[in-house]
Amino acid sequence: MKYKDLIENMTLEEKAYLMSGKNIWQTQEIERLGIRSIFFADGPHGIRKQAAAADKLGLNAGLPATCYPTAATVANSWNTELAEKVGQYLGDEAISHKVNVLLGPGVNMKRNPLCGRNFEYYSEDPYLAGKMAASTIRGIQSRGISACVKHFAANNQEKRRMSIDSVIDERTLREIYLTAFEMAVKEGKTKSIMTSYNRLNGSYTTENMHLMRDILREEWGYEGTVVTDWGGSNDRVAGLLAGNELEMPTSRGETNEEIIEAIRSGTLKEEVLDECVDRLLDLIFTTEETFAKPHLEFHVERHHRVSQKVAEESIVLLKNDDHILPLKFGRKVAVIGDFAQNARYQGAGSSLVNPTILDHTLNCFEESGIVSIGFEPGFERYGKKNEEKIKKACALAEQADVILLYIGLDEDTEAEGLDRQSMRIPQNQIDLLDALYKVNPNIVAILSCGSAVEMPWIHKVKGLLHGYLGGQAGARSILRVLSGDVNPSGKLSETYPLRYEDTPSYRYFPGNEASVEYREGLYIGYRYYDTASVEVLFPFGYGLSYTTFEYSDVQVEKDRVTFTLSNTGKVAGMEVAQLYVGCPSGNIFRPKKELKGFKKVFINAGETKRVTIPFDDKTFRYFNVKTNRWEIEEADYEIMIGASCADIRLKAELFVEGTGAPLPYDKQKLPSYYSGKIDAVPVDEFEGLLGRKVPVSTWDREKPLGYTDTIEQCQYAKGFAGRFAFHAVVFAHWFLRRIGKRSTANLIMMTVYHLPFRGIARMTGGAINMAMVDGMLMMVNGRFWKGLFHLLTETRKKRSSRAWNTLRSER
Repeated sequence: MKYKDLIENMTLEEKAYLMSGKNIWQTQEIERLGIRSIFFADGPHGIRKQAAAADKLGLNAGLPATCYPTAATVANSWNTELAEKVGQYLGDEAISHKVNVLLGPGVNMKRNPLCGRNFEYYSEDPYLAGKMAASTIRGIQSRGISACVKHFAANNQEKRRMSIDSVIDERTLREIYLTAFEMAVKEGKTKSIMTSYNRLNGSYTTENMHLMRDILREEWGYEGTVVTDWGGSNDRVAGLLAGNELEMPTSRGETNEEIIEAIRSGTLKEEVLDECVDRLLDLIFTTEETFAKPHLEFHVERHHRVSQKVAEESIVLLKNDDHILPLKFGRKVAVIGDFAQNARYQGAGSSLVNPTILDHTLNCFEESGIVSIGFEPGFERYGKKNEEKIKKACALAEQADVILLYIGLDEDTEAEGLDRQSMRIPQNQIDLLDALYKVNPNIVAILSCGSAVEMPWIHKVKGLLHGYLGGQAGARSILRVLSGDVNPSGKLSETYPLRYEDTPSYRYFPGNEASVEYREGLYIGYRYYDTASVEVLFPFGYGLSYTTFEYSDVQVEKDRVTFTLSNTGKVAGMEVAQLYVGCPSGNIFRPKKELKGFKKVFINAGETKRVTIPFDDKTFRYFNVKTNRWEIEEADYEIMIGASCADIRLKAELFVEGTGAPLPYDKQKLPSYYSGKIDAVPVDEFEGLLGRKVPVSTWDREKPLGYTDTIEQCQYAKGFAGRFAFHAVVFAHWFLRRIGKRSTANLIMMTVYHLPFRGIARMTGGAINMAMVDGMLMMVNGRFWKGLFHLLTETRKKRSSRAWNTLRSER
């Protein structure tokens, strides 16, 4: 241990005291030993340090900070150097705001396009997500503070996220859902990791010994700190045994007492607690060193320009019929769409940033050189139909050479805590497009959203530019691409299916009441579409440019692939060259091809460059469930270089020596997985892949409700109080949406509806304790008066205890 001498001078009470927060955002301090409190802040794409009520959990406005493009946007740049630069600037701002630990990046896989938090995640591909995350982490931590990669692990939906059990076979878990975390640990050297709310194969991730001990600590050699998601602690002692050091937010001493009692009873060895204390102390002392040095306030304009640069490289040109873009000089443009007036530039929830500057499209036209003849909103932002707005928009469109139509998803559709209801954009926007198309077919659509959407209307636009969620400078960045000042170089980090029903997890998402089964296995995103030959709208890795690139002369060596890349067009540009590897032997089921490397290259018009993409430890490996190790199959591998996963320009073969491991599967028992056609996997086949029976996926409605049951489950409560509470929450949600308070309605779903009873204590920073929750559970389980008496008694006890502690501290 690094701090053995210091820990030997600590009392048992002090060690337990350190294991939960001081308040919502800070750790505890021990003045007599020089242990200071450190500050955590949300920050995947900007610092959200609350300006007010920082001691209370909530989504209060943060101090002004640069709002960079979200992870889903930055991933489209495929530029790891740019990601590292974003990390450096985030680190600088964190220091300016006196933040020790930045809660990000998020590297969960985009298993399904409806996940409400996809805008915070990089990709459907673990290799791309891992590389971008590792670079961001290196950038953040180069400033002396800590990144906190999240949410570990298999948190791929928001619905019932605090109680759902993710049922995943071991190989899929390792290859798809843990690889990006592995890269964050081994390549990014992250100092802290946040566990997720959900269960994984029956056990909450905070206390999952296989995940936390076998894989994270022993296999990956992780020596940093693990922190719970806010309110995510279930069994505190089990969490410590698994190596989850820090519980956030504060429990006001309640779980400290549980730790002390566990030590005294022998349930928890004090050496285990000492190890946890040692790792937390390392996070505290190494990040606090940074604040002992002089530092400057961050330069607002400079950081804004960096945000703009990132947005420019991340914009994806999806369609450009008749070379409608870039806009030719002097063409009269009608600007239509509410998002042009009020930019949609970030997601919603805990990552909401209060921007230092915010560019709006209508304020940036003069410098862009684009001639705008006027603006009309065209539609109501939150979906309400308005024929008058459509008429006005059409009248303006008739006078224009080109229509710039700004459409997308609103802030309350993509949000933490709830998943999207469909892949469609609101119907009132499609109605507007239909009407505009009749009066002027020269339409360029600018799409603003953080995840994939269906586009049955795409034939009605000549140009389509996807800005994703481009941060505070996104609006200006889009205009620079439209005008031709910037040549678009973004490529999709996720597949766009023709329709939601085509997605591999369509039948399995978001699961039943108690669990979600990952029956599609390895086949998420392009791995499925490619292998099962399912047509898509836009493939993974796709993106157009204002120039053209030619690939030639591929050469493969045992540790690299080299090829020539030429810009055959008339303007300079950047191309993302992608390395895919396939193993056609058929002995072990695999996707047809998998991303194993990439490089973004700037090339002037007419220039040629030689490009090398090295192989690494992940290029040929697969996880063997028989040996419980990463192995390499001896075979001839296809080495493919492409402009997207569907546009392979060069191919070669390479024989690779294997590790001699036994074949892990009986091919006859897993026909769906060997064919890749996993849209309807039978339960017995999935159980064959799992190696065990699938758990019951429905709630046991005969059992009394307990700590891990949710407010949603109160609809089945034996007591009237429980059923009343459920219907009250449902009514409040409906009523708030009805009167237009959509954000508040979403907050109810996020913080109440799917909240386990233990979360009432965990989320309130100790204001409500578990003894009070016991009273609530009695009430909902049919013992109303006994429960009410217990609740009131425990409330009085808590108040008396608090008053006594206050009096004692004053003396």
